[in-house]
Amino acid sequence: MKRAMLVLAAVVVLAGASVAYVVHARDRGPGGVEANTVPVVSGRQLSLRGPERLLFRNTAAGPDFGRLSSVPSARPDAIREATGLTCDRFAVSAGTGLCLTARPDVLPPVTDVLVLGRDLTVRRRLEIPGTPSRARVSPDGKLAYWSLFVTGDSYAETGFSTRAGILEVETGKLVKTIEELPVFRDGQRYFASDVNYWGVTFAPDGNRFYATLGSKGKTFLVEGDYANYRGRVLRENVECPSLSPDGKRVAFKKRVSDDPAAPWRLFVLELASLKETPLAETHSVDDQALWRDDSTILYSLPRADSGSDVWSVPADGAGTPALLIPHAASPALSNSGPPM
Repeated sequence: MKRAMLVLAAVVVLAGASVAYVVHARDRGPGGVEANTVPVVSGRQLSLRGPERLLFRNTAAGPDFGRLSSVPSARPDAIREATGLTCDRFAVSAGTGLCLTARPDVLPPVTDVLVLGRDLTVRRRLEIPGTPSRARVSPDGKLAYWSLFVTGDSYAETGFSTRAGILEVETGKLVKTIEELPVFRDGQRYFASDVNYWGVTFAPDGNRFYATLGSKGKTFLVEGDYANYRGRVLRENVECPSLSPDGKRVAFKKRVSDDPAAPWRLFVLELASLKETPLAETHSVDDQALWRDDSTILYSLPRADSGSDVWSVPADGAGTPALLIPHAASPALSNSGPPM
């Protein structure tokens, strides 16, 4: 990824065990919450059972910075409860959690990949070279996916590239990278030495998936078949896809500008017609959005001071963005997907 990784390399900043995505953000005006005024209940035990909860990485300053935290899904304004688990990226579905944590003061960078059970006990632990970027769990809870920033690839002109891996939770089978995935474009097998993947999202059947393919300075949406291990290019200029619960639409970030401070905008793509709709959020979003339901999308935006907030916006292009959880990132829903 040439142009895409140029931007990513410029915005990734390591801060201890945390990964902060720093861009030039425009303040939305009044309504922000100061970090020191965010009430947090520390050291809480969290279960992925029971009523749905909104989980997120706490970015409020203080001893619980970086901790996996939660609020009731129906009460996002409730006092947040912080666990003892530190995650740079978090995802969950059907009782399977995925926590990515960059090891502090380690060069070259290493990420601890933790696959968690319903009570956040560690089911599997992996050590993967790189820095956390994206994380997802398939709707059935059987596949865990991540992408990491890595260094050392000869084709990476900026020094950065990505590595996307998939783990079968039950068997422990690991696909360290999907770069060897056979992909077809316009009916022809696509070959390039600089192919990178990131932003994987799975369909409810746990087999069909979508991902970003980056190559030769461009990005493409790929539809993949995990069982048969092959894919096909659907269209150009799609990054970090996120499949809707009904499996019919993909939320994604589209490059709309060469301005490194604001290159992307959120869109929704109808897979049947490939018709795209820009969402009401006009700020540049560098995130893999999350569908709260079939009509609402969640995502993180950097704050003007520091850290980030979680916002929501209608998926049909109407309405206006709304602040959901201040001083938060990497949102997830504890009760998404069918039980394992």
